[in-house]
Amino acid sequence: MAHDVLPGAPEQGELTGFRIGVTAHRRAGDFIAALERRGAQVVHAPALMISPAEEDTRVVEDTRALLAHRPEVVVVTTGYGVRRWFEAADAAGLGEDLREAFRTARVLARGAKARGQILSMELDDVEVSELERTSSVVDRLLADGVAGTRVAVQLHGLTDALQLRRLVAAGAAVDTVAPYRWLSADDGERLPALIREVCERRIDVLTFTAAPAVDAVFSTAQEIGCHDELVAALRSGVTAAAVGPVCAGPLLEAGIEPVVPERYRLGALVRLVCDHVVTERTTVVPTACGELRLLGTGIALGGRFIPLPWSQIAVLRALAAAPGLVVPRADLLRAVPGLDNEHALEMVVSRLRRALPAPLVQTVIKRGYRLAV
Repeated sequence: MAHDVLPGAPEQGELTGFRIGVTAHRRAGDFIAALERRGAQVVHAPALMISPAEEDTRVVEDTRALLAHRPEVVVVTTGYGVRRWFEAADAAGLGEDLREAFRTARVLARGAKARGQILSMELDDVEVSELERTSSVVDRLLADGVAGTRVAVQLHGLTDALQLRRLVAAGAAVDTVAPYRWLSADDGERLPALIREVCERRIDVLTFTAAPAVDAVFSTAQEIGCHDELVAALRSGVTAAAVGPVCAGPLLEAGIEPVVPERYRLGALVRLVCDHVVTERTTVVPTACGELRLLGTGIALGGRFIPLPWSQIAVLRALAAAPGLVVPRADLLRAVPGLDNEHALEMVVSRLRRALPAPLVQTVIKRGYRLAV
């Protein structure tokens, strides 16, 4: 059944009433469009971007060196990276030589997307790691033994130094190729602004699609002096969502438990965010005026979304925590940072009442306020 929506409210959908932070650069447009179609208010601050292929001539030099060494094993870490690698090789006249190197080597892919990209180029005999981690590929190689073996590794934006060291320590000779590099995508304003909103818990879910982006966000937070506040907010108050276990790694190391989809794809991440806000970030309270649903940027009452300022939502959340009971003014002042006197609280409550379509907030003289149930 269609619901009425107030003018200026986002399109009705599963994410209506929630603010989602997006740190992605690559494919951000598709990701943001999918979130907005479901009603989300998206705050986009790309942390990192991938360098253009034409700016990275070193990939051609590294490919020549790799081909000269005739690798016995090739490790492919990302589908996007192997595609960029072959595009650069083709442009330099090395494409057929590289394909032949793949055909004669043992090829291991970090995940299904990398394997699919290799198969799409009519290259076969690909082994794949179900865990989609470089460490699991290296574990398999070390179990088989790599002493005296020439191993070529396609890097994924940043050098995975630990895994390379493991191969070298086991006696492998390692060549690397980096078809793309991560560069800062921040204009100096958007990422710090998003981080501050997370610290203030004005973002419901902060999404990540690459592990280096997590590091970039933490580094920026350190630079602007709010790293500890950011970590605290992501541990309690703001949900971190990572596209896969590799991306989740830096968050887990910081003591943050992100939500991760079972399938490591953007579409699955969108679905997970939808399910999470409905089940975990929506407070449902029965009231005298019907079911009240407290969302991130407003409320839903009688099938109608009503956007509200953050201070008014904070007051409603404090009242909803004890439905029908009197909440003292002092408690409400503590629930809304920035309010420092009862007159300011009364103004917030007055505006809240005017915004609501029903008398939900009752005054108990000389004591405080309560939610009508």
